[in-house]
Amino acid sequence: MKKKIWFITGASKGLGLILIKTLLKKGYAVAATSRSVSELQKAIGEKNDNFLPLEVDLTDESSVEEAINQTAAYFGNIDVIVNNAGYGLTGALEELTDAEARQNFEINVFGSLNVIRTAMPLLRKQKSGHIFNIASIGGFSGAFPGFGIYCATKFAVHGFSESLAAEVKPFGIHVTIVSPGYFRTSFLEASSLGVPQNPIQEYQNVREIQDTHQNSINGIQQGDPEKAAREMIAVAGQEQPPLHLFLGQDAYDLAEAKIALIKADLEKMHATATATAFDV
Repeated sequence: MKKKIWFITGASKGLGLILIKTLLKKGYAVAATSRSVSELQKAIGEKNDNFLPLEVDLTDESSVEEAINQTAAYFGNIDVIVNNAGYGLTGALEELTDAEARQNFEINVFGSLNVIRTAMPLLRKQKSGHIFNIASIGGFSGAFPGFGIYCATKFAVHGFSESLAAEVKPFGIHVTIVSPGYFRTSFLEASSLGVPQNPIQEYQNVREIQDTHQNSINGIQQGDPEKAAREMIAVAGQEQPPLHLFLGQDAYDLAEAKIALIKADLEKMHATATATAFDV
C-alpha cells in the first residue's frame, strides 16, 4: 500500500519535529513548514528525498498557498495535514494586552484556518484526506489560572474542528482534534512560551503557575513525544479515526474531571433550566 504524504506545520521543534523524524524513519513522504528552512534542515539532519522543507508565514495566505502548491507538485498530492504550529502564552486576562492576545490567536487559530482553507480544494477533489488539528487539554478544560488566552485559542481549535468534521465528512475527509497533556518537548521553554509584557504584581497565583511551568514542570513532563507521534501515525491509518484524541494519562484525568463537572452542573440545574420554554 502506498504510504501517505504528510504536510506538517510548526515543524522545527517540539512534537512536530518528533513526528517528522518518526515518519521519515518509517518511509513516509513529509512536507514541513517553519519560519526558517535552515533551522528545519539542521533539525532533521541528513538530506532525504522524502522530505520537503518549506519556509512559510502561516499568517500570510499567499505564503500558505505557495507551500500547499509546492507540496502537491513535489509529491503529487497530500493525504494528511497536521496543524501543529502554535505557542503558549501565560498571563492573567487583565494583564495581557490586546496585541498579545490577538497574536496568540493569529498563530494558534488563524494560521490553522489558513492552511485548512487553502488545502480543502485539493482534498475535496481527491475525495480523501485527514486533518489533525493540534489543540491541548487546555482546549477542553480551562481550569488553568494564567493561561486564559492560550486556552481560548485551543477551545477555538476544538470548536472549529468539530464543525469542520461535519462539513467535510461528505467528501471522505477525516478530522482529528489532538489534545495532549504534558509532553517532554520545548513547549515550556522561552522560545515557545510567551509571558506578559506588563505583569501585575497582585496576581501572585498566576506568577506561581508561571514559575511552576517554566522551572518545575519543564524537563520532567511524563509524556513521551515519540510515543505520541507513533499514536498519531496509527490513528492516521485507521479506517474510522476518532474525532477526539486525548494523549497522556494527565489529559484523560483532566478530561474526565471536566465531564464529571458538566454532568454535575446539568443535574443540579436540570429541573429549572429545562423549564424555560413558552407555556403551551
